[in-house]
Amino acid sequence: MADELTPETPEEEQPKKTHKQRKNGLYPGVSDELAENMRSGWADTELHGLEPIEQAAHTVARRDALSRRFPGERLVIPAGRLKTRSNDTEYPFRASTEYAYLTGDQTENGVLVLEPSGPAGHTATIYLLPRSDRENGEFWLSGQGELWVGRRHSLTEAEQLLGIPAKDVRELAEALTEAEGPVRAVRGHDSVIESALTDKVTKERDEELRVYLSEARAVKDAFEVGELQKAVDSTVRGFEDVVKVLDKAEATSERYIEGTFFLRARVEGNDVGYGSICAAGPHACTLHWVRNDGDVRSGDLLLLDAGVETHSLYTADVTRTLPVNGTYTDIQRKIYDAVYASQEAGIAAVKPGAKFRDFHDASQHVLAEKLVEWGLLEGPVERVLELGLQRRWTLHGTGHMLGMDVHDCAAARREAYVDGTLEPGMCLTVEPGLYFQTDDLTVPEEYRGIGIRIEDDILVTEDGNRNMSAGLPRTSTEVEAWMARLKG
Repeated sequence: MADELTPETPEEEQPKKTHKQRKNGLYPGVSDELAENMRSGWADTELHGLEPIEQAAHTVARRDALSRRFPGERLVIPAGRLKTRSNDTEYPFRASTEYAYLTGDQTENGVLVLEPSGPAGHTATIYLLPRSDRENGEFWLSGQGELWVGRRHSLTEAEQLLGIPAKDVRELAEALTEAEGPVRAVRGHDSVIESALTDKVTKERDEELRVYLSEARAVKDAFEVGELQKAVDSTVRGFEDVVKVLDKAEATSERYIEGTFFLRARVEGNDVGYGSICAAGPHACTLHWVRNDGDVRSGDLLLLDAGVETHSLYTADVTRTLPVNGTYTDIQRKIYDAVYASQEAGIAAVKPGAKFRDFHDASQHVLAEKLVEWGLLEGPVERVLELGLQRRWTLHGTGHMLGMDVHDCAAARREAYVDGTLEPGMCLTVEPGLYFQTDDLTVPEEYRGIGIRIEDDILVTEDGNRNMSAGLPRTSTEVEAWMARLKG
């Protein structure tokens, strides 16, 4: 890519050069004949009669709720911009959760603005990059021009798809600089927009907006529940894929497992919802083992914690701990069955009206009982729980909210989340575990290097709960039979 574009191209449209353009010699100073040639001879590709995206009916309700919460204030929610991976390459773009939740759009540089309208309402406008300009050469000279990265929707097409009036985002920063009245913005995604709002916003007021949008996602609507189930169903198939190739993983490494699951995520969804944890042997004792470069050995366990993210950005989060050779050893089964019993108790505690902490407390009680029973801790169990002694081996909380983020609703107030009450439509994980480190001299040697977690995605229903990931077996005997069938 050239260091600068042709004079007709505005400075803000000048991207960094790319290796493709350097290779092909596309620098400023192209001949007038070529420039003129590239301006003409292109067919009209405008799309007509587009139907609204499926979530458009739901995003309008979300925007209405947001409008009621902050009457009379301008609200600015950016999608974010491309982030550099290295030199002139970028990471794949993933729109901010807040923006995608309120619009259904996932394009970089997009910004949703709610302008105060009347005594209490707002008028929503989505600001987007329009089609690449063929007159000034941006479509073929810019590294983000459509010739290089593909066609994007016109503003008219975007309006039809999203159900929101659309304008050119390149005009927004200046308009925000001149705007008057109270403003709130979601921070951390778009430095250009934040710069335009520097003297108009405060951290405290912006944080209130972020907290509201986090809490608003706690109860899922029908569309969201359907998307989460799609994510879980794809994840189930991804786990089946892994079991079928465990022999190949043994000949290579944990990365074969990671790649196998990733293939399913990319074929059926947008991506993985988070870095897959493919932890074999003692790596299972590292909670967020994402290096995935270790050996996969017969006789060891594989802790696979992975989730498919749908095209609408809802993610599953499921864990199974599998015997690589298909059969648990006696000590592995003993620990696995204890974690299963703990998870059963936790899932049973998930119901409307229950405290969010109830399922954690129920799961921890079972694990503490087992640790006392095995002689690893001195009872009574109530003393162990009061002092938190079981946490040497249980390590983490038993679950979290799930949705567009794997740890959804993370900015919610404590009283609305961990100290809150479960309601129908909430989706959360129940994932107890036991982890005995290889260098832990307080446990018998046979325990060391064993890490086991079982995790399922649980929807709170009107009369209890539904295990959305019940398509994967959970008991040790069911897991063995399932693996034998798939490998058979």
